[in-house]
Amino acid sequence: MSQNYATIPALLTEKVAIVTGASRGLGAQIVQKMAAAGASVCVNYLNSKESAEAIVADIIVAGGQAFACQADVTELEQMQAMVADVIARYGRIDILVNNALPSYQFNPSADYTSIETVKWAHFSQQIDGIVKGAVNTVQAVLPQMKTQQMGKIINISTNLVYNPVVTYYDYTTAKSALIGLTRNLASELGQYGIRVNLLAGGLLKTTDASRLTTEEVFDYIATTTPLRQATSVADFANSVLLLASDLSAAITGQSIAVDGGLTMP
Repeated sequence: MSQNYATIPALLTEKVAIVTGASRGLGAQIVQKMAAAGASVCVNYLNSKESAEAIVADIIVAGGQAFACQADVTELEQMQAMVADVIARYGRIDILVNNALPSYQFNPSADYTSIETVKWAHFSQQIDGIVKGAVNTVQAVLPQMKTQQMGKIINISTNLVYNPVVTYYDYTTAKSALIGLTRNLASELGQYGIRVNLLAGGLLKTTDASRLTTEEVFDYIATTTPLRQATSVADFANSVLLLASDLSAAITGQSIAVDGGLTMP
């Protein structure tokens, strides 16, 4: 952790960020990178209290600012309460990263990988957790961002929306909806100085979702990308830093794949 603080430029000094679903995996890496870049961070979680508190402890030991907040993104009132807590602590909100994901198993033989067997309940669960969750968080932070006349909203999606190599109907459909949401938000909120973008990741090396992926699969992916390497969680988190920083001030409404060029939407 301290090594990360020594190598990451201070792109987010005096910024305040909320990252949903930040207790593990990609979300955990994002909050660690943001704190290392100078931001004060709200580490949102649903169930993994110990993991979230451990991340906060690491950030504080390394000289950063962070706190953990249990809240369900599918409940608007809980998102509003979380936002009020952040404002009470830090006085502002500059960055929102919509990273939270409903429980999901990336199982190529599951019912939800075929249109013949997928149920609407599969879609509903993913749409509620991904789309409703993002709408709730945006609605919760919007009054503060409008008051500030600035803000960055970053939605996390997947490159499966561009290249469904496995047909996860429910997950990919919900993640695809984030593209439309991102563009509409960017169009409406630009007048308030609020930038809204989307980052679509590939199979990341390594998260909870990809922990069962063999080295052979990662090697195959590497051979098919222009960069000849699988994208790491740290690489993806660095891309979030770029969009969260003032360096991306002229970028909004964009859907960017972070997968080494495997997809080029």
